[in-house]
Amino acid sequence: MTPTRPQPKNPLEWDTFLQGLWKDNPVFVMLLGLCPALAVTNSAMNALAMGLATTFVLICSGLLVSLLRNVIPKQVRIASYIIIIATFVTMADYGIKAISLDLYRALGAFIQLIVVNCIILGRAEAYASKNTPLRAVVNGTGMGIGFTFALLCVGVVREVLGSGSLFGADLFGPRFQPWSVFVLPPGGFFVLSGWLMLFAWVAKRRERKKEVA
Repeated sequence: MTPTRPQPKNPLEWDTFLQGLWKDNPVFVMLLGLCPALAVTNSAMNALAMGLATTFVLICSGLLVSLLRNVIPKQVRIASYIIIIATFVTMADYGIKAISLDLYRALGAFIQLIVVNCIILGRAEAYASKNTPLRAVVNGTGMGIGFTFALLCVGVVREVLGSGSLFGADLFGPRFQPWSVFVLPPGGFFVLSGWLMLFAWVAKRRERKKEVA
């Protein structure tokens, strides 16, 4: 009998990174993190800051959870993950506060609420705790960029239509009449529902093309 050779591990693929950008986008596909997607996206800058802060926490917490996956007892893994996540959220909180007090006030309590964001705890439990540090970082980066992309999609539309500006720069001049509803809470629901309809339409169109092929 010929000895069985050990099966090689699956190589790191683009899907590991691209998973969070489109196929499993946290907001538009999995419908996670909707609270900040509605609350802090009244401007593109707020959306970008929240997305980058969440990406930082995703990458760092995923890396540390993966490194400690064989050390943390299973009985206390969730509590341990929350402590790890809370540590990096505190770092992000102080970092934003040091960079800009105005931005810190605009984001409010939603920076601290990153701790209970289902995206981060879900990545720690479902992916980082079962994969190597490199895979955890790559996957966390993709999910973070996908989350930031989703927030920017909502924030850009709301700021352009609701304020006539983009990242604080005026676009249409003094004659433009902004649709103030888009910078109010109902505007977040309107814009998010529009993006969800677009993603659902694209997904159905791809399924039909596969059936035809």
